[in-house]
Amino acid sequence: MTNDSAQRPIAALNELLENERTALLGGDLEKVTTLLPTKEDLIGQMTDVCPSDPALLQALSLKVARNQALLTGAMEGIRTVNDRLSALRRVRDGLETYGADGKRRAIATHESPSVERRA
Repeated sequence: MTNDSAQRPIAALNELLENERTALLGGDLEKVTTLLPTKEDLIGQMTDVCPSDPALLQALSLKVARNQALLTGAMEGIRTVNDRLSALRRVRDGLETYGADGKRRAIATHESPSVERRA
């Protein structure tokens, strides 16, 4: 691969990683998903590239690590929200407490939603 053709995938991957970072910081996970096939293709092209400047690969490596940390944080945030919503659903459907005798008691809180209409 010539030096010019070797630089194209590097430049494209560099730009894609910046776009991915912007999407992650903006919470646009759908865009991150759409970037994935292109990212995989560019990384595949990188296996054929032997850049003359190892600093380019180091810079790309740092950007990949930075974006991975952002993606990990986003996934942890999604898990936290999911856990919180599950807890709220459990409370909405019923509440469990312990009585003075130490036995568990369930208190049903789920009522069918209804609207009262007055004339």
